[in-house]
Order: sequence, then structure tokens, then C-alpha cells
Amino acid sequence: MLVLTRKIKEAIQIGDDIEITVLAIQGDQVKLGISAPKSIDIHRKEVYLAIQAENSAASQASETSLAELTAKWKQWNKP
Repeated sequence: MLVLTRKIKEAIQIGDDIEITVLAIQGDQVKLGISAPKSIDIHRKEVYLAIQAENSAASQASETSLAELTAKWKQWNKP
């Protein structure tokens, strides 16, 4: 992990396309501004993890549904 110190209005550049600027510091909160291409998704970590969990659950449900449909299809197509 890279650790950097920045003051208000100072920025961090990531590659050619992403810039993170410290906008404000109030108590234990830091307000960041992020400039990035629209093609890059930006989420708070807890939101990102929730999306990943939902996607994982959805893919598991699909596998279960597919297995159930396959079993029914085999029953319908018995000689």
C-alpha cells in the first residue's frame, strides 16, 4: 500500500486519466473529489462489496435454476 500525505486542494494522479483531490477535511472526515473517465465505475468500498455480493448471489441462483431446468427437461424427454 502506498501512503501519501496531501493538504487541501492537493491532488494525486493515477495514470493519465484519474485524479483525486482533497477538497476538505473536517474532524475525522476527508472529502475527496475524483476525476475519471465515465467508463470507470467509482463506488464507496461498502457499496462495491455489496454489489459484488449481489452479483455472486445472482450467479449462484442462476446455476441452481439451470440445474433444476436441466433435471425437468430430462424428465420430460425420457423415452
